[in-house]
Amino acid sequence: MTRKANSLTITYLTKVTFASLNGGDSDADNINAIKKVTFPDGSQVPYMSSQSIRYGIRKKLEEFGETLSPIGAGEDKKGTAKGGLNPTNYIDDDLMGFMYAVSGGTIPPRASPVRVDALVALSEYKDDLDFGTNFQKKEAGVGEANIFETEIHSGVYRGTILIELDRVGVFNEDKKEQKEIANAEKARRVLKFLESFRMLWTPGRQTRFLSDISPKFMAAALMTSKNPIFLEAIDVDKKDQKVVKMDSLKNVVADYQPYIQDHLFAVQEGIFQKQEGMVSLAEGFGTIEDWVKAYYKD
Repeated sequence: MTRKANSLTITYLTKVTFASLNGGDSDADNINAIKKVTFPDGSQVPYMSSQSIRYGIRKKLEEFGETLSPIGAGEDKKGTAKGGLNPTNYIDDDLMGFMYAVSGGTIPPRASPVRVDALVALSEYKDDLDFGTNFQKKEAGVGEANIFETEIHSGVYRGTILIELDRVGVFNEDKKEQKEIANAEKARRVLKFLESFRMLWTPGRQTRFLSDISPKFMAAALMTSKNPIFLEAIDVDKKDQKVVKMDSLKNVVADYQPYIQDHLFAVQEGIFQKQEGMVSLAEGFGTIEDWVKAYYKD
């Protein structure tokens, strides 16, 4: 029996030359740190959190004309924020999910059909700092220079998304009844998400460190079983970071062939080298959009 596809996974690369993507904890008041993860060998690499990426996608959805779930004060005394909790009306409640606890537990949580991994650098942090100055007002009214430092990094970053196609637009509005929106609306929502992902940008730390985190290389697969198969497989040549290592990606495709309905490798030339078996980024997104349209075709 042939399985029907149920998910779409994309692992992607992007490149930043001079960036401070995501703020982290700092040991000193005058240093603006970036988030880092420590590998077993002791090296530290910067990353941008999945929360920040999801926020950036939400802002893009809004920019592209979507009405987002309204955020307001919750009903509890802790002041917890509360969204619309309505995946029928709001694309972000549907795709991004929600959890809100109320007395009696009458609102079931919604696990996000869109899964997002952090954007992790493929090279370690080298202690680079950018120096800045702001002014603090003194009692006499004369400004006093205050020197501060910001951690910066240059390199290639890798991220992954996985969309559970069979869960988009399917949800419980209470504990008993399951609802489902029309396939045409499901397709529209996923396509709008892909448009936002294609132009991914987040407003955080962009005033002095303007950067582009949209995909510049993609390994994508339409899957009959949910798994981010390319998550750990993409890497670049250490001597020439424009060269994506293709052997490991081809091995992934061979290893998971029974679960792959279709796949592609897409690249933006100029950022990464176009190799045999790669298509342009525009062609890649076009093919992925065709997968989505065919999946939700009535």
